Amino acid sequence: MIEIKNLTKVYPSRGGAVTALDGVDLSVAPGSVYGVVGRSGAGKSTLIRCVNLLERPTSGTVWVAGRELTALSPKQLRAERRRIGMVFQHFNLLSSRTARENVELPLEIGPGGARLTRRERRTRALELLDVVGLADRADAHPAQLSGGQKQRVGIARALAADPHVLLSDEATSALDPETTRSVLKLLKRVNEHLGVTVLLITHEMEVVKAVCDSAALMEDGRIAESGTIGDLLTRERSELARELFQLGEAPAHTALPDTTVLDVTFHGDATARPLIAQLSRTYAIDVTILGAAIETVNGQTVGRMRIGLPGRYEDNVVQIGFLRERGLSVETVGETGAGAGTARLEEVAS
Repeated sequence: MIEIKNLTKVYPSRGGAVTALDGVDLSVAPGSVYGVVGRSGAGKSTLIRCVNLLERPTSGTVWVAGRELTALSPKQLRAERRRIGMVFQHFNLLSSRTARENVELPLEIGPGGARLTRRERRTRALELLDVVGLADRADAHPAQLSGGQKQRVGIARALAADPHVLLSDEATSALDPETTRSVLKLLKRVNEHLGVTVLLITHEMEVVKAVCDSAALMEDGRIAESGTIGDLLTRERSELARELFQLGEAPAHTALPDTTVLDVTFHGDATARPLIAQLSRTYAIDVTILGAAIETVNGQTVGRMRIGLPGRYEDNVVQIGFLRERGLSVETVGETGAGAGTARLEEVAS
């Protein structure tokens, strides 16, 4: 549904050019919810604004629903933007208009809007306000709405022209946690019931856990890592998996003498099986639990555990194989003990 190839965006400045996007490639499957995460300044918002060409990229191509937007004339681009809805961080509602009138706006000014009668626009707006749970607030002005209600109006407005794609630029960052959860449920419902592909920008891992099928990590204007959530959670050395499951730092080499430290990810049927206990019984070893987390990621239960096995890595190759043969993802974090694992821990840290 969205295909981005070698996208670059350079801003001129007095101190020299600033590269906000540096050769970004991104592919978003139809009907998916795709999250782009990263720290402030990573290039996330520039990326999403380049998808609908609110920002014109310096180079590269953007395809949406089979059309190359970067090759269209201004008139053609205006027509294509009608099928790309956008939800903003700060709502961007017109204060002089009611909720219903804000939702009607794209139907008034967009291409083809003149073909709709006032009654048809009103009916469409009321239908969408009902979808987002605000049918009883149709005549309220933005000043009379809470933050969550304003964002719901923004979502209804973004859906007014029946878009292929919904872009969400930090849509929940200005909301409290409870309101954030309700807005995310709404976005997921829109995705599932209306078939709208959602590309969302966020710095909150909770957003990725709640609704995303796939995700990408941006750093310094580049995609550092991307994939489906299932793939990322089982990928060794995945920075996104580390962020989704906060297990803390690996212990210092003096904390546990002669121990191999592993991060083990449980998913699917493995989450309900006592595999660590089986490991301990099978090889008659004491397994140290150093940390654990269980999360629901896009409706799927996933667990991650940091464990310590007695001995150096070479002593535990068979035990690690035991875990992997049973469908677990195992990442060697390092070794502890005098002179045994400092180099390996330093390698992982780097």
